[in-house]
Amino acid sequence: MKILLIYSFLLIACETVIAANEHQTIIDIVNAARAKWKAGHNFAENTPLFSMKRLLGLKRSFLTIKLVREKHPIPDSEIPEEFDAREQWPECTSIRQIRNQGNCGSCWAVAAAAAFSDRLCVATEGNFTLPLSAEELLACCKTCGEGCEGGSTYEAWRYFVNHGIVTGGEYNQQVGCQPYEIGTITDKEGLLYIPSESDTPACEKSCTNPSYPVSYSNDHHKTESVYGLKDMKEIQKEIMKHGPVEAGFTVYSDFMTYKSGVYHHVTGEVLGGHAVRIIGWGVEDDTPYWLAANEWGEAWGENGFFRILRGNNECDFESEVFTGVPKL
Repeated sequence: MKILLIYSFLLIACETVIAANEHQTIIDIVNAARAKWKAGHNFAENTPLFSMKRLLGLKRSFLTIKLVREKHPIPDSEIPEEFDAREQWPECTSIRQIRNQGNCGSCWAVAAAAAFSDRLCVATEGNFTLPLSAEELLACCKTCGEGCEGGSTYEAWRYFVNHGIVTGGEYNQQVGCQPYEIGTITDKEGLLYIPSESDTPACEKSCTNPSYPVSYSNDHHKTESVYGLKDMKEIQKEIMKHGPVEAGFTVYSDFMTYKSGVYHHVTGEVLGGHAVRIIGWGVEDDTPYWLAANEWGEAWGENGFFRILRGNNECDFESEVFTGVPKL
């Protein structure tokens, strides 16, 4: 047993050294390549690679899911060059919020709940502004996957159709029926520190916030359907019509070093799959991009947001986009 513990300690120590060296090498390569984005340290020094991989919990499903959404009647000529859902619907504060998934592979659930929150606010013209609970989706959707070990974006939206979710804010916030109970990736001196690994929460059939006045059974919100989008213009029209959508994509190790600009893969290995919200698009120096919201807190990237190359399915970003229209 003692030998095994020593071996484990040495293995972790070795990984942290490799991680530190690898991250700096990636940063140097990206910044020397005159890429369309800048790289830098987002995570605390010596954060091991296996800890970062924990954040990537998307189980890919885009190859097996058929599209069911009919094309939007909006003419292509009416798609603006730039669109930002934060500006289009300023009354919907959830669109500007950056959630924090903590050390749990819950991106699939956190991004889905966040996008559903945005779309419910848009559908009600700003009359409903409470955040919807990533906690209930993460803990209770057994068809979605394995909780903190990863899940499916498609199954998350299907869960909204069949079951719905209650309201629920961030960690340590007494907001809504079931707030998120997993501790955050914390910001220490401008860098992200990943805490100890979190287990999937237990599925609760009641409100865990005792001060919330609405009962669990009366607090559920659903969508009418779930559908996927793979055409760039249809994704744009969908966002214009109903608000942010959820996108899954492939993460390479250089993405972890993203600080600003329009991301495109330059170097590094595949780490896993990740899910985020697309909230808009634009063009910078003749480079088209998607505007997206991550779930790693505001210390990462552009205050928690990032831009990624648009129109060429960069890192599979346009291959797995799922959403649904709220049921009112």
